[in-house]
Amino acid sequence: MKKTLFTGSCVALVTPFNESGVDYKKFEELIEWHIKEGTDAILVCGTTGEASTMPDAEHKEVIRFAVEKINKRVHVMAGAGSNDTKHAIELSKYCESVGADSILSVTPYYNKTTQEGLYQHFKVIAQSVNIPIVIYNVPSRTNLNINPATLKRLADIDNIVAVKECNLLQASEIFYLCGDKLDLYSGEDGNVVPLLSLGGKGVISVLANIIPKDTHNMVKSFLEGDLETSRKLQIKSVPVEKAMFCETNPIPVKAAMNLMGFNVGHCRMPLVDISESGLAQVKKALSEYGLI
Repeated sequence: MKKTLFTGSCVALVTPFNESGVDYKKFEELIEWHIKEGTDAILVCGTTGEASTMPDAEHKEVIRFAVEKINKRVHVMAGAGSNDTKHAIELSKYCESVGADSILSVTPYYNKTTQEGLYQHFKVIAQSVNIPIVIYNVPSRTNLNINPATLKRLADIDNIVAVKECNLLQASEIFYLCGDKLDLYSGEDGNVVPLLSLGGKGVISVLANIIPKDTHNMVKSFLEGDLETSRKLQIKSVPVEKAMFCETNPIPVKAAMNLMGFNVGHCRMPLVDISESGLAQVKKALSEYGLI
């Protein structure tokens, strides 16, 4: 049985930008706020953190900075995926060298490899480092699903310990095939309680950027046996969860955070500012939840 990295809510943290690049002062403020609010783990340089528009030097510095500032107070997961296996290995080695607690490695996108290619990709990454690896299966972005049978093979590799799973329809089969060799975290904020009911350990969350305490409590309540509180928090979050995905993530969540006074700046091109209709939906959801 492999050691569980964390239970609860891992925020897929936004990266605040200004005219000069990353706003490190604001980034540190967000880190401190999440620790205070009870967030269980922090993912930096994920999809929500806009890693895809970060040059390597900047990407690496954000990870180094986060590891240093968090200083083992909560689990630090670092985005290190790529559709170029060699590049993914380079990033993974760097994350390990600066003290990240785990890495998140996304399904290689665009190339559209085979299931055997997926196995070999993650296998050689795992062989290049000792750090625990969380695989990120997000077919809506990569146009490629990691099949449960492939995850079963990958689960036999010692430092592949978990999957951020966005395909709820195959979650039960993954549990059936992998048993206690692979932990599952929800990659969809709307499916936290359903995945927990199957044996999931928590969520890697966009929603936690704006409601960290409630996201933490949604998981904590379930795992402590208070299913009714967990269920109510999941249902209460529906309007804000839908608003956070009314346009491409992280456009709405950054708009929401700016409305809440966090001043995290704009998304990087090719992502653009939220539309008027999207902004109206975000404002309505935040207001109903009591966030603005």
